[in-house]
Amino acid sequence: MSEPKEPNAPIDAAKSVTEGRRPETVHSDSGRKPEMVVPKGRIMPREDRLAPPAWEGGRSVAPNADGFSTIGKRNRKVEGLAKVTGRAVYADDITLPRMLHAKLLRSIHAHARIVSIDASAALAMPGVHAVITGKDLPVYFGIIPWTEDEQALCETKARYVGDAIAAVAADSELIAEEALRCIRVQYEVLPAVIDIDSALEHPEWQVNEKAETGNISKQVRLEFGAVDAALANSDEVVEGHYWYEGSTHAPIEPHCCVAEFDATGFLTVHSSTQVAHYLHRDLAKVLGLPTQRVRVIQPTVGGAFGGKSEPFSLEFCAAKLAMITGRPVKILYTREEVFYAHRGRHPMRLHYRTGISKDGMLTGTDAKVQIDGGAYSSFGLVTTYYSGQLLGAPYVLPTYRFDSTRVFTNKPCCGPKRGHGSVQPRFAFECQIDKLAERIGMDPIAVRRKNLIGESTRTVNGMRVTSNGFPQCLDAVEKASGWKDKFRRLPYGCGIGVAGSMYISGTNYCIYPNEMPQSAVQLKLDRSGRATVFSGCSDIGQGVDSVLAYIVCEELGLTLRDVRVVAADTDLTPVDLGSYSSRETFMVGNACLDAARHLREKIAATLAERWQCGKGEVVLANGVACCTSEPREKAMTVREAFQLAEAKHGTLGSVGWYQSPKLGGDYRGGTIGASPAYSFTAHVAEVECDPETGQVRVCDIWVAHDCGRALNPVTVEGQMEGSAYMGFAEAILETMEYKAAAPGHAFGLHHGPSLLDYRLPTSLDTPRLHSIIIESVDPEGPYGAKEAGEGPLHPSVPAIANAIHDALGIRCDALPFSPPSVLGMLRIGDARAAWEAARAGFHKTGAR
Repeated sequence: MSEPKEPNAPIDAAKSVTEGRRPETVHSDSGRKPEMVVPKGRIMPREDRLAPPAWEGGRSVAPNADGFSTIGKRNRKVEGLAKVTGRAVYADDITLPRMLHAKLLRSIHAHARIVSIDASAALAMPGVHAVITGKDLPVYFGIIPWTEDEQALCETKARYVGDAIAAVAADSELIAEEALRCIRVQYEVLPAVIDIDSALEHPEWQVNEKAETGNISKQVRLEFGAVDAALANSDEVVEGHYWYEGSTHAPIEPHCCVAEFDATGFLTVHSSTQVAHYLHRDLAKVLGLPTQRVRVIQPTVGGAFGGKSEPFSLEFCAAKLAMITGRPVKILYTREEVFYAHRGRHPMRLHYRTGISKDGMLTGTDAKVQIDGGAYSSFGLVTTYYSGQLLGAPYVLPTYRFDSTRVFTNKPCCGPKRGHGSVQPRFAFECQIDKLAERIGMDPIAVRRKNLIGESTRTVNGMRVTSNGFPQCLDAVEKASGWKDKFRRLPYGCGIGVAGSMYISGTNYCIYPNEMPQSAVQLKLDRSGRATVFSGCSDIGQGVDSVLAYIVCEELGLTLRDVRVVAADTDLTPVDLGSYSSRETFMVGNACLDAARHLREKIAATLAERWQCGKGEVVLANGVACCTSEPREKAMTVREAFQLAEAKHGTLGSVGWYQSPKLGGDYRGGTIGASPAYSFTAHVAEVECDPETGQVRVCDIWVAHDCGRALNPVTVEGQMEGSAYMGFAEAILETMEYKAAAPGHAFGLHHGPSLLDYRLPTSLDTPRLHSIIIESVDPEGPYGAKEAGEGPLHPSVPAIANAIHDALGIRCDALPFSPPSVLGMLRIGDARAAWEAARAGFHKTGAR
């Protein structure tokens, strides 16, 4: 896949494959910052880029000297009542006058050239108003500007079963579906690339013509330090092969949008997206409209988990059909369509070599990763970097190399799913650590403690770490789980395992290069005592609207019922880049903090002048303003305080914005994975396994997560439990299987594209989840907060895998850990002997 059009761009591994040149390598000596040089012509964030204001006392302190009144309390979500009463309006709830319904015709072949499309019979049907094909939407798009390889409707070739070919707008969904059956498509079937091996072995079966060579989507090779020498000098080296199965997001709400094109040529699209800003940009580009003539509104979203992180065919097709017919058009995906359009977790094949010294210090890691990306690029450029860049903590890696290759295959495109690109390598690496610990007879938690990276430091690949609560996370899960009494001490079939991780709190770089704010907020105060927050943020259930309301309440002394949040409407709100990379709490939270604090300063100064006291003595809390030195005599309602400030300063409004500082290593890809803060997580899982059936039952998962400061503990706990549940589901049950070619159909049919057939745990299957919040209070986060939405997922899978080894003596290095898989491993070698040897080796060393 072609890279950004930069002058004198440095060589990357994808080009080296065809040009015979060595991929870029960054070396560093152990314990020293890597030698990084900005490549000539490389677009990098400037040192003097926008910097948010610096407040006295910093960002983590409470506005009032006596502590927090709203932050840290177990508050309700602002949208909670609307959701539980059924009043929340989702995209499919929107019905406009004269609205048409549209459906998409999808390819029945995994790989086929489109010879012709005849829609005349469909157009002749009563109730059908328009049919469009790829020729009507020829412009290529893609969430990453440098890998734009998709069309809303395939124009010349279909690349997977389910690829969109044509769209019909009709009076009803039923008529539209009947019309689809009347469209005749003539295909020239091509050989299908079904997996990583066939993608690499048959470059002549090119899936995606935008690839620079064969079926290579992206290749990255980066090295930090002398890895080969470090491994050669290690006391023990473990080599492991791992397979992480792909999975889908399975939100309750399918993708849906409603488009309206009015008489003035203005397009409005209501979409269940989680990236309203990027959808807004791509709609204008693909449809050939000025961006100022496009409006995107995000209604309530019924879950996303990354699956709605980019534009999809339905938004472009609904908009185009609305432009053609002059009537509003709705497209609602069926559940089967969601499975084909999903952009789910990438399947990855991982090979790791990791070294350790006898005293438990990690020496180096050599990782080779192969990634099945499906038919299109999506976020794949970033995924390929993420598969290596986020492994540098929470442990010190003196030397590190990763070689990652993403390939195109004739399957639905993969993209970002909760923990994008880093869940898979974390699984492999945490299993490696346990294998190394066993080799040297050391407790796995002790090995992890021995290698802690600490805080206010940098990883070997140049990522800046500020606050770090990982040591406390390890302590918490060790104690809560009873680790010392259980590890290598439970009876055969029962086991316990541990794993750790770190994750980003927002990204350092906008998807398209610019130096404008990454998040922004406009805040308006009304003389009635009400505040309205305008933000482009996307609430997909994680609670970012509530976070903004909590911050405004804390700064201005309001109660939740007096704060309104207007969000994700590109006409009414300033730009926010969307809900991905766990960025919303940190980035838009900081923007909101600044907007609210600007107004608080004005109000406090006004009251201080009136009461003849110091500005620091003014308190705004719980609907009341007062002076701390004379709280009875000098007090009024917050509403009265707003009115006094408005009389002095005029209409009360402010803006806040966030721009991350320059972060990451100054090498190609050094900004990917760079974040203003990192969260840290530790898990312990306990399992019961049946050696006769291979059934694995996960009994308990203890989750300790460093979220900086918990702005609302109940919301953080919900995110922790949801993350652990998702990791558990991927470990035990989930798999994206596609049927092989057979009589009556070719390769590429999804094995079970429904929530009845796709195996997800029910409440009866789910283990007991124990959430332990660790607060490290990050100096740059809003009130010290960091992310909690994705990081808590990462350790679930390896903790379960390590627990199964403790229980049965087998290593589950391939997902899912299903009964057939477990039974197969039990039948290879003597698992019981391995189980006994692990215990004997551990107790012989005195359980260091």
